[in-house]
Amino acid sequence: MTLLFNESLSATVSAARADTIGEHLRRTAARRPNKAALIDGDTTLTFAEFDRLANRFANALSECGVKPGDRIALLSRNCWQFAVTAYGAARAGAILVPLNFVLTAGEIGPLLDVAAPTVLVAQTALVPTAERAIAESGVRVGTLLEVIDDAATAPLPGWIPFGEVLATSHDTEPAPVLGPDDPLRIMFTSGTESRPKGAVHSSRSLGSEYLSSVVEGGMDGDDVELHALPLYHCAQLDCFLGPDIMLGATSILLPAPDPATVLRKIAEHRVTKFFAPPTVWISLLRSPDFDGADLSSLKKGYYGAAAMPVEVLLELQKRLPNLKLWNFYGQTELAPVATILPPHEQLSHAGSAGRPVLHVETRVVDESGEPVPVGEVGEIVHRSPQLTLGYWNAPEQTAEAFRGGWFHSGDLGVFDVDGRLRIVDRSKDMINTGGENVASREVEEALYEHAAIAECAVFATPHPKWVETVTAAVVLTAGATATEEELRAHTRERLAAFKVPTVVHVVATLPKNPSGKILKRELRQRFGEPAPVSF
Repeated sequence: MTLLFNESLSATVSAARADTIGEHLRRTAARRPNKAALIDGDTTLTFAEFDRLANRFANALSECGVKPGDRIALLSRNCWQFAVTAYGAARAGAILVPLNFVLTAGEIGPLLDVAAPTVLVAQTALVPTAERAIAESGVRVGTLLEVIDDAATAPLPGWIPFGEVLATSHDTEPAPVLGPDDPLRIMFTSGTESRPKGAVHSSRSLGSEYLSSVVEGGMDGDDVELHALPLYHCAQLDCFLGPDIMLGATSILLPAPDPATVLRKIAEHRVTKFFAPPTVWISLLRSPDFDGADLSSLKKGYYGAAAMPVEVLLELQKRLPNLKLWNFYGQTELAPVATILPPHEQLSHAGSAGRPVLHVETRVVDESGEPVPVGEVGEIVHRSPQLTLGYWNAPEQTAEAFRGGWFHSGDLGVFDVDGRLRIVDRSKDMINTGGENVASREVEEALYEHAAIAECAVFATPHPKWVETVTAAVVLTAGATATEEELRAHTRERLAAFKVPTVVHVVATLPKNPSGKILKRELRQRFGEPAPVSF
């Protein structure tokens, strides 16, 4: 149907119908202006204050020459400035690029190459890493904004204080500049390549995912949520913070999931809702502060990245009898939730990823893309408005992922007769350790830089704390010698700490099939004993 509106009227109607992430905050601020939105240490922002700061940041970006579609890189631990940057960038029409602060400068540099940001926002403690990454990448970043840490006394040379930018800007609400399918986020995903891909998301994909999380995850505006996992990761940012802001819930921000601090903050703020991977839930249970903490307010618990061990489920049920648990499964390209296992099925279907959420259609297919029967293993594929628009400047990778009109996850799974999905394996050798994805190929490439390595294979083995850990098997060149610690130190110089192999096995040969492909399944079986750990 054609409405036959002129361009001016169409623009007026579009402005009235705007539904970007920036509008989520404005609507909540109108409904609940005086309610606490963000609590970060001694700083509390109401929704009205948060809304004004987002306007100020958006206007400051425009004054710096930022145009719709420009990229804003963000290297920061959880803080109120992170949230203001995310929502202010959306209002300016810019594309937010959160960066993993655990990565080395050498690992961040290629991400800057891909994103080519106009502005980079970094915390004081992370500025040296940011500067080295910029130097190594060769990317010219026009504006550098510094989120000054409490311990810092003055801004660093070449960096503009974040607070100064807000103070010198103005509150005027920017006119909507984004459509529902315009890019507003690039989230880097490790995938199976050594060079991460940038999954692009829009307001439609994120908003659809927020609604799925709210409906299937039992969320509401009266929640008080503790955000201790990093916001650079889409799970914390888009399964939890985004829905909280849309609903008008209160968010407590922590820079890290330190068990003692988490337990203290739950009691202090009467937290009702908390998300963490199984590794963090285990660390809370093992904390000497657990039994003495008042956790009576905690009613909703969420986990993801790995299945929760049954023994831990039983222990949580015993020690926190009023806690309901949800398992979220998905990936960055789905913004990121695809399926959820609800509280009443946690024990009866332990290990299951649950059923597809409101806005996701999921199949398990064979190599030709045809659905396999119930109970048979195949690749997990999805159709959904939550899906990424594609990979940034990577049309070939995008075409491969979306072949046949479905997004191919690369994970292997199986459906049961009631429509629950169980994840069987990561078909492309992804390792998930403590909630962080590690591409085995990236670790292998780092090992191959050592002169003593003739062949190597990196794979996941079980770990009682991290659920999975990075393990390597290496074959040395003839006459060469290298100790396990030497090889671990070699990778530590090149990779973030969570990517360094916990164990390196020196072997005579690697198992291979007739075509020469290394059989990592055999290595997992051979070296699959859980690594030693101290809780």
